[in-house]
Amino acid sequence: MSQAMSQANGTASVPVIELRNVSKTFGEVRSLSAIDFKVHPGEIVGLLGDNGAGKSTLVKTVMGFHRPDSGGEIFFKGQRIDDWSVARARGLGIETVYQERALCEKQPIWRNMFMGRELRNSWGLLDVQRMRSECARLMSEHMGFTSAAVHPDNIVTTMSGGEKQGVAITRALYFDAELVILDEPTMGLSLTETKKTLDFVGNIKKAGKSAIFIDHNIFHVYPVVDRLYVLDRGKVAGVYDKSQITMDQLIERLYHVARTGSMQ
Repeated sequence: MSQAMSQANGTASVPVIELRNVSKTFGEVRSLSAIDFKVHPGEIVGLLGDNGAGKSTLVKTVMGFHRPDSGGEIFFKGQRIDDWSVARARGLGIETVYQERALCEKQPIWRNMFMGRELRNSWGLLDVQRMRSECARLMSEHMGFTSAAVHPDNIVTTMSGGEKQGVAITRALYFDAELVILDEPTMGLSLTETKKTLDFVGNIKKAGKSAIFIDHNIFHVYPVVDRLYVLDRGKVAGVYDKSQITMDQLIERLYHVARTGSMQ
């Protein structure tokens, strides 16, 4: 990749998160082997691979659930982090949107938006009015809800799957997430809901933040990402800037990985 292209794609900047030579072993099973992985500011990175490829282990390492084996290093904005943990990762602004969406279905939208991070007034009491007002603003500006029928007091269970994902993604951005991890966010969604969710993914980039998009469905991942990592049996089988590979070429190379374990 040329320097000009690298700068145009933001890859000349210091990565938000970078893994160097990261391996992870569970007993006699090596789930990751010498992984190098990075995400730059304002970049959406797709993570592809079959079941057992190592996607979950890699993402849980980024999230702080797993510590790399000896020799592996994790850097956040260029600084090596030795005390890597879930609390450390979240404190640095790494948020995860799970495929289950992790919302309280029987609670209103505004409660879900601020759950666990409630806004309080100067007396330390819950500032319900401000949370409702902020929720209404976020729904209009970030989620595209302009109808009076959609209100912060609406119960989450009345929303579509795509709208629920929108709540989860918007919540992460509101609380200044530097990196949003999207764990198969389109699973089980209809075509319309999937499109809406992919639009929400685009909002992450518009906000100047970064994301890792994990999915089995290349047709969902390819349109919204800047770069793609392909994992196979715990190793990086290929890394591609989307501008350098078409969808058809990528599909053909994924078939090749499945047969040979290599993108070459």
